[in-house]
Amino acid sequence: MKVDRNTKIILGIIYLLVLTVFLYFLFSKFSYEDLTSIKFIQSNQEKLTIFKENNIFLISLGFVIFSIFWVCMLGFGSPIALTAGFIFGKWLGTLLTIFGLATGALCLYLIGNFFLYNLLREKFEKKFAYLESFFSDKQFVSMVIFRFVGIVPFFIQNLLPVIFNIKSKNYYFGTIIGILPSIYIINSLGEGLASALYKFENLPSVVGLLFLPEIYIPLIAFLIILIISFFLRKKIK
Repeated sequence: MKVDRNTKIILGIIYLLVLTVFLYFLFSKFSYEDLTSIKFIQSNQEKLTIFKENNIFLISLGFVIFSIFWVCMLGFGSPIALTAGFIFGKWLGTLLTIFGLATGALCLYLIGNFFLYNLLREKFEKKFAYLESFFSDKQFVSMVIFRFVGIVPFFIQNLLPVIFNIKSKNYYFGTIIGILPSIYIINSLGEGLASALYKFENLPSVVGLLFLPEIYIPLIAFLIILIISFFLRKKIK
């Protein structure tokens, strides 16, 4: 328990330092009025688009590397997917997100397998004992379903299979296929948010955004996935 608590403290300090540095540079360059002005957002989105088109390879590589690092730092997948959709669009964004998240998850899985195996068994074995028979047969298919259903938060999903001795290739490719539907939908939502900014003179409200098809269609699709996941989760348990 001491190792686990110290790890949480170290990760928390790193997150706070990164967040503090980011906010310092952000507000030293821009005012609050700038950041809440839709004209400011629109003008900088145009600059971002031009910069992205001229440096697409470097930006894509940087995004993937950041995604891998983010996952290894126990970050969630949804913010990465939403940002990718906003910057790259749903197609390229989905490709980059899937590769970054799956590779980061595999790195975290290997780290957990080598250094945290006993700790993970101590923490999760009894609570998730019902998954042992689920993973014992057809590991690849089980990983696909496990990722799609999302029984636990993303960073725990990345580490939990350690205690069931999942083969790396089954883990990696099962992760890619399992998270693909939800990642595509979240990327579509990010792309919808990017295009929606040009349809308003003032910063839109949440209600105003919900009436746009590029927003409510991905949300409906995501709701359908949640419903399917709910019934699959009950069946697994």
